Amino acid sequence: MVTTRFFTSILLSLLFLQATAATFEDSCSQIRKKVLTNIPGSKVNKLEYYQAGSIIDVSDLNATCLAFGTNTTQIAPADLCRLALYVSTSPKSGIILETWLPRDWTGRFLSTGNGALGGCLTYEALTYATGLGFAAVSANGGHNGTSGGSWLNNPEGVHTGTVVGKKITKLFYGSAHKKSYYFACSTGGRQGFQSVQMYPKDFDGVVAGSPAFDSNALGSKGAFAALTVGLDPSDPGFITTDKWALVNSEILKQCDGLDGAVDGIIEDPDKCIPNISNLLCSNNTVNCLNAEQLRRATALLGPFLGTSGELIYPRMQPGAEIGASFIYYSSIPAQTTVDWFRYVIFSNASWDIATFTAKDAEFAISLDPARVSSFSPSLKAFKAAGGKLLHFHGMEDFVISSDNSERYWKMVNATMGNPDSFYRYFRIGGMQHCSGGPGAWGIGQIGDKAPSQDPQRNVLLGIVDWVENGKAPNAVIGTKYVNNTPSLGVEFTRNHCMFPASNKYIGPGPSTDPAAWKCS
Repeated sequence: MVTTRFFTSILLSLLFLQATAATFEDSCSQIRKKVLTNIPGSKVNKLEYYQAGSIIDVSDLNATCLAFGTNTTQIAPADLCRLALYVSTSPKSGIILETWLPRDWTGRFLSTGNGALGGCLTYEALTYATGLGFAAVSANGGHNGTSGGSWLNNPEGVHTGTVVGKKITKLFYGSAHKKSYYFACSTGGRQGFQSVQMYPKDFDGVVAGSPAFDSNALGSKGAFAALTVGLDPSDPGFITTDKWALVNSEILKQCDGLDGAVDGIIEDPDKCIPNISNLLCSNNTVNCLNAEQLRRATALLGPFLGTSGELIYPRMQPGAEIGASFIYYSSIPAQTTVDWFRYVIFSNASWDIATFTAKDAEFAISLDPARVSSFSPSLKAFKAAGGKLLHFHGMEDFVISSDNSERYWKMVNATMGNPDSFYRYFRIGGMQHCSGGPGAWGIGQIGDKAPSQDPQRNVLLGIVDWVENGKAPNAVIGTKYVNNTPSLGVEFTRNHCMFPASNKYIGPGPSTDPAAWKCS
């Protein structure tokens, strides 16, 4: 009798699970009709159900996205429904987006952003978010691929994808989301700031990392760097990567210990004002710079100024010279810089970077197409809506100067007073562009490198904790993995301070001991 009841219970449980699975799969197959009926101008390109652990093939990408390094497969982190569609926004334009809808939905919605010139979907973020129970959307902003050609005469943004993604979420689950979040880095970080400035009610919480805001000035600094270092690698004044390594070594020698510890990490670049004049060659012609190399290097370590001496874009923070030598200090100008001026500013595919001057920079800044700069210091509407903003930037970023993030925070502080009640900025010592580097850079910004689901160690869950539980982060705990490989274990952790505080080594333990550091 007992045995019969036991097996009956097991059978009923299995039938319930099968019915639940069928219901979720049915919901996935039925969303096509709901979308086509309720979202004007939509065309479903793909609709697929995936079980947790199965392979999601995303190889049918724009070629520039593949060249950019987008992975062609993802592993489904949960049972989910994948919906890919095109939505027309005008007779000649539209957006491509994907919405991933997990079975175990938390009631949270998340939109992510893009990288470079903003036309590739961020599948890693979709995977990460759905694994945490978010319904997630990623869109191309109307520009397919990373080439600037798709920008020609087209505005961009994440707002439309967010509106459509929220509508799909409601159609699928039968109820609207409870909280809405944004999570991205680089261009995506800039898009996060654009959202809080232009669409302050889109998100309850925003994580914006290493933002490419003040984008017209950023592109101008790239052009300035290209022409300053030189386009001819045979030019005696050209600075090779090994010479930049020499400059970097000298800067670390002067600045590494300013935070109290000599560990290869400059925690507070503000304190570092390097002087590299002692690298001028005398009798030694190998480990030194000739006079023209020294002049160019000194110029590149400083800010880019306009025709009247006004600041266009700040210096690249010291410590990032080696990485920058492959992007900005190369004889081949950064393609994003070239494309920006060709297709966004001048709408001229034959524009030559060799003609660039500070006047071009000033024109780009004044033009600010589609308000793409995203650099307004007024966040009053976002604050009034109850939004929370978590901003981070690596102190060894070789793509976007962290000095500009600090500059922006100071602008907001001057405009609105101390913004800590809704906006907090964290400087991540030793982190390069969005991830990587010698510091404790793992803060939950990349799904497969997320060290923890502890909100203090994971910025995505940290913003959720702030929005939903009122627990504002006072520090972000970063993780450094052995050889940057999680499977090899943790090398050390370190608290990253909320600006304007900075990290100071106080001992008595080694610099790898988080207790040996203090925010002050």
